[in-house]
Amino acid sequence: MKIWVKSLGSVLIAGTLLAGGTAAGSLLSEAPHAYADETTAQRNVINVVGNGEVSIKPDIAYLTIGVESQAATAQAAQKATAAQIAKLTNLLKNTWKIDAADIQTASFYVQPNYTYNDKEGQKVKSYNASHALQIKYRQLDKVGQLLDDASKNGANRIDNVRFTVENPDQYQEQVINKALANAELKAGIIAKGVKRQLGIVLSVSQGGVNAPVFEQNYVTMDKAEASGSAGSSVEPGEIKVTTSLGVQYELK
Repeated sequence: MKIWVKSLGSVLIAGTLLAGGTAAGSLLSEAPHAYADETTAQRNVINVVGNGEVSIKPDIAYLTIGVESQAATAQAAQKATAAQIAKLTNLLKNTWKIDAADIQTASFYVQPNYTYNDKEGQKVKSYNASHALQIKYRQLDKVGQLLDDASKNGANRIDNVRFTVENPDQYQEQVINKALANAELKAGIIAKGVKRQLGIVLSVSQGGVNAPVFEQNYVTMDKAEASGSAGSSVEPGEIKVTTSLGVQYELK
């Protein structure tokens, strides 16, 4: 009885293999073709990176202007700085007509200055208080005058001027079109080199639109006067708005 069961099991297994043989054979025969089609499709594309660049004049400057004071106590240093900052802020708002929304505290600190000797060790000598403002200013031809005026009215910490564009997105269409043209040029050269023809665009991905910031250090009033200049000259020049596109083309 046990032998008959084993034989029946063998027959059932064999029958299953026979019944499924056609389907299994079909799958095995189709798989290489599917793989070949996918490989062929992958070989018939070309990927390039197109770069676009537009040179433009900046339309905004970011100025960092501040006051730094030193005194025997922290309170005295802070008080002296606060008085000068109030004067400077009044100048910016009322004389230069800069909106309050365009004036922001960039940094503020009070810190001790130490001395050291072997006998007494480390001791506090004095305190420094610093308050810096970041200002957005759009009349770029008057930046030098503004900095000179700020210096005359108590600003003794003027770090630099940063030129950029306030809204780089407005140049997107122009810079993207340049990037697309650059991508097509590159892809066309490659296709010609391998004796193929360029087909349709299959996909495009963008890396973003960038507007670099140009920084210019400020020349102090003392240096300007020593060189015989009537005032500080700050030139905005030009900056470049750029983007990059990854483009995939069909290769015929």
